[in-house]
Amino acid sequence: MKNKTLKRALLALTLAAASTGVLAQAWPNKPVRVIVAFTAGGTTDNLARSVSQQLGERFKQPFVIDNKPGAGGNIGTEFAVRAAPDGYTLIVNSVGPMAVNPSLYKKLPYNPLTDLVPVVQIADVPNVLVVHSSVSAKSVEEFIAYAKANPGKLNYASTGIGTSSHLSGYIFAQRAGFEATHIPYKGAEALKDLLAGRIQFMFATIPSVIQHIQAGSLRAIAVTSPKRSRSMPEVPTVAERGFPGFEAGSWFGFFAPKGTPETLVAQLNKAVNEIIAAPAMQQQMIKEGADPVGGTAEQLGQFVQREFEKWRSVVRDSGATVE
Repeated sequence: MKNKTLKRALLALTLAAASTGVLAQAWPNKPVRVIVAFTAGGTTDNLARSVSQQLGERFKQPFVIDNKPGAGGNIGTEFAVRAAPDGYTLIVNSVGPMAVNPSLYKKLPYNPLTDLVPVVQIADVPNVLVVHSSVSAKSVEEFIAYAKANPGKLNYASTGIGTSSHLSGYIFAQRAGFEATHIPYKGAEALKDLLAGRIQFMFATIPSVIQHIQAGSLRAIAVTSPKRSRSMPEVPTVAERGFPGFEAGSWFGFFAPKGTPETLVAQLNKAVNEIIAAPAMQQQMIKEGADPVGGTAEQLGQFVQREFEKWRSVVRDSGATVE
């Protein structure tokens, strides 16, 4: 009897292992949904589409972008959190929903740091301080002098309360010692008013403004990354212009619902790393304002935790909050 029981147990384990292997090899056998928690045409959306197209070609199944904007990225993020952890729902997410919103929103019904699993970082995307062409300043020093000479007259736009663009502006004004009024917008609407001259400056992601900088309608003053961006190497960092340690950029990565099999996470991680390492993709991303990253899922998880801790302090100090 004992031998029969042991044989049955071994057979069950063998079948389970074989079944798991078949499932892993078979994935994906239908379209994969890729959630983007922001509107179409933005930086998150553009990066998600570029990489997802390559994933579709590699895995022979469509990786379909599903835009679910709203509430600073919370609506799309919660949708991904509640999805089945079977590899058929992923999300390309960014610093706001993952690292800022847990401190900014007091009643989030989920925790993105524990309810999503990291897959792979796609890119770092520095913010760039841009001014309307009517503003005379051409350097960080000149801009600060201009701001101090016009107290209370400068407005800066952001893509929403608590976003990277908002908090970058808040940190910079605090450290530089000038006053400016924050005007939050919904997504890309901020750029329209900046281009129209109704707003004087903004910290925007490089991909969202690089064409306007090249056209001369906006002037790039400095980037918020610790080192110069490969997309605009001629533009200095805020840190090197007298503000050491200033770092307030954006970043983007793939995440999956908690419980997604590690084998699928590993497959996706390997595929995305290979895609963004390809010279053509590297050139495209850099041209559009993104610095390719890649790396392991563990590295992304550790990075997100550090970002959460950093932005938690900034949110607390700024007093920003959203119910």
